[in-house]
Amino acid sequence: MTNPPPDAAARRAIAPVICYPNDSLPAPDMQLLAAARSTARKTDEVLVPPRDARCFEVPAGHFFRITSVEGPQVGDLNLWNLHDLSERFYSGKTRALHGTHVTTGERLWSSFPHLRPMATIVADTLDWYGIDEYGGSVHDVIGTRCDPYTGNLLSGTQYHQCCHSNLTRALADHLDLSRAEAEAAVHDVLNVFMCTGFTRDTGQYFMKASPVRPGDYLEFFAEIDLLGDLSACPGGDCSAEHSSDSAACYPLLVEVFAPAKGALTGWQSPAPNGYDRSHGR
Repeated sequence: MTNPPPDAAARRAIAPVICYPNDSLPAPDMQLLAAARSTARKTDEVLVPPRDARCFEVPAGHFFRITSVEGPQVGDLNLWNLHDLSERFYSGKTRALHGTHVTTGERLWSSFPHLRPMATIVADTLDWYGIDEYGGSVHDVIGTRCDPYTGNLLSGTQYHQCCHSNLTRALADHLDLSRAEAEAAVHDVLNVFMCTGFTRDTGQYFMKASPVRPGDYLEFFAEIDLLGDLSACPGGDCSAEHSSDSAACYPLLVEVFAPAKGALTGWQSPAPNGYDRSHGR
């Protein structure tokens, strides 16, 4: 390490600037969504088995809920435009706009060039958790998903029940794609129920036991027609390992709800981003 310059303390003391002040973001009408949700009826459900993944579809203007059942379990969520896999959830931009973890009233944003809300979080039974003494919080958009490539890099394993592989298999099966085609569409996730942060000494990504319990849920409003893919992580509650055949793992339940006709009067599905895509000279 180099010796600090004479003005090191002054450089460190410079106040931070928020990169993307979000006061001008289009705000969801939470009152309208709550009223519409109160009229909704369940139209579909999918049970995601432990150490596996399943796909589900949600029409624009419907709600979907991910619920912990049987035991504490985290999930890795991918989202796409149902009609165009090139428009997918953009965890990095969601993180830049909302922060490292998301909760009620915040949105999941789609990839360039679309950059529009895909889903709005309307309910979170773990919103009480906040940020703990270690800097940990719930529902992160910083972790990438457990994958077989990093496992092989670090320990030489050939593990196939990690979330990346689970998501790949489920998407391939749902759309009748080859696994190579499906893998190319799998992307960084929303870590549902996962409790994570960065260590304050080394800045490393950490996980700890999720506070989720059976009956806890995270619920969304679909802003566009969505294809979802959810993996019940092989790490269970991620208290010790995230790619493991020994961790206690449980299923996750996905339910879809349709509001009553007319309940969303005035709402419109967001258009793709208005940038002209000329990119200058």
